[in-house]
Amino acid sequence: MRLGVSASVAVDHHDVHVPSSLGSADTLRIAFASDFHAGPMTPPDVIDQAITQLSGANADLLLLGGDFVSLRAEYARDLVSRLASVPAPLGRYAVLGNHDYWADGAGVAGHLQSVGIEVLTNRHVRLASPFGNVSICGVDDHTSGEPDADAAFRGSEAVRVVLMHAPSGLLDIGERSFAVALCGHTHGGQMALPNGRPLIVAHGRLSRRYNAGRFAINGDKTLLVSRGIGCSAMPFRFNAAPNVLTCTIHGRRRTAATSPNMPL
Repeated sequence: MRLGVSASVAVDHHDVHVPSSLGSADTLRIAFASDFHAGPMTPPDVIDQAITQLSGANADLLLLGGDFVSLRAEYARDLVSRLASVPAPLGRYAVLGNHDYWADGAGVAGHLQSVGIEVLTNRHVRLASPFGNVSICGVDDHTSGEPDADAAFRGSEAVRVVLMHAPSGLLDIGERSFAVALCGHTHGGQMALPNGRPLIVAHGRLSRRYNAGRFAINGDKTLLVSRGIGCSAMPFRFNAAPNVLTCTIHGRRRTAATSPNMPL
């Protein structure tokens, strides 16, 4: 990859199989993006391409992993209005990242909420039918927020999708059960060797271990780490192309014998 920021945003797809029913539907399709860093370090055409890819994902749900801006909360204004136009019948949910807090966390959250993007700070939402066994659990940023996994998970459904900003959020989650966790923060190093090894490691205890890609956590949980969209500190990437993720969760098919509407 040339030095600079390519306007080409990759779409990386993952399938995750879980042993529980999602509800009356068999599959849930999620689109995820993080680290837009709207502001002087990220070219507008990169954000344009990311919005195009998210809009074409045909997802049920849009999840957003924070760091919407760099430096100033007002940079979120145009970005969030465009994210609100991405088709997502089951809703659009977000957490904040460290750069959002550094700029003005309340301001960024206000921009998101003004266009109907719900900010999940240490709380969860249960999805509507036909995905009533699925909860989206948002955990606040590990370093700049006030993460409370107990609050985020309390009362949640059997299939938990965790939304967090950085891999180090796993330290806050501990041994709690989840199906899949999605995050960004690392930028894939933003500058990396051809094998993907980061030359720059984002702060956080787990940023090097979980730099980018898919990871099995304790065998039965899946962590997906995006390289994100924009840039921070330096306006270029090398061997760490921007990407968005799509994830299809496949649940156990409910049979007539296990349907709650059937007599035993």
